[in-house]
Amino acid sequence: MMKPTAALLFLGLAVPAQAQVTKIVGIGASPCSRFNQDIGEAPAKERDYLAWAQGFMSGALIRAPEGVDGGLDLTPSSMPLNAQADFLRSFCTKRPDLDFMDAVHALYRHLRTLQTL
Repeated sequence: MMKPTAALLFLGLAVPAQAQVTKIVGIGASPCSRFNQDIGEAPAKERDYLAWAQGFMSGALIRAPEGVDGGLDLTPSSMPLNAQADFLRSFCTKRPDLDFMDAVHALYRHLRTLQTL
């Protein structure tokens, strides 16, 4: 017969781990519609969103597994910051129903393609 402690340990191992949910915070956690409104009312706010995007992408590089995106340049000469701001603005203008975070993910994927050219 199993001891109660051993039975509890076994049951604990048999229960699947809960999926970890990451909460994105800050100005970049806004929907594209809010981004569009913010930069329409105060164009200088676009700089805040771009800074958030750069920080988020830098964090993604830090957290990436070894060998993944290690040499990715977040400010390549082929896509300077003003072009990245244009990319984010265009994305959110075309897709106001999505989140600004979706625009940042699209930008990150685009920067990856520039690395392989």
